[in-house]
Amino acid sequence: MKKERKTARQILSENPRELISVGPADAVLTALRLMADKDVTTVLVLHGSNLVGILSQRDYARKVELAGRSAAETKVDEIMTNQVFYVTPEHTCDQCLALMHTRRIRHLPVVDSGQIIGVLSNSDVLEELIQEDEHFISILEHDMRYLTIDTGGAY
Repeated sequence: MKKERKTARQILSENPRELISVGPADAVLTALRLMADKDVTTVLVLHGSNLVGILSQRDYARKVELAGRSAAETKVDEIMTNQVFYVTPEHTCDQCLALMHTRRIRHLPVVDSGQIIGVLSNSDVLEELIQEDEHFISILEHDMRYLTIDTGGAY
């Protein structure tokens, strides 16, 4: 029995969220306030509609706070992660998780025909995989009960 994994598009459609972004010239403090207001740990960095980076609380902690810089005076493009890995809507949960693990990242933008349609977190992907595995296990358990029913017949 083959398990069918959901795609990034399916996960996003079941759990739609607003895209949260800042511009590269914005102050890091502006990005931090937005993260706090939206209760997120990462924001996309967009120049117009183009994805140019991603900014996380980890970037802030390591490149501003620990470096003794000021969040109000530091621009997002000075500390953002420039190499952004992304997936297409057709990527499966397994593929997303593998990329996140290999690249040691926690958020994956989903890009369709050059447009960002959402962002998957590692929690989104792991929760989906757990749900799918639990469903698969319940099917197997049901099948095992069916196959081991004692019909009372002689052997």
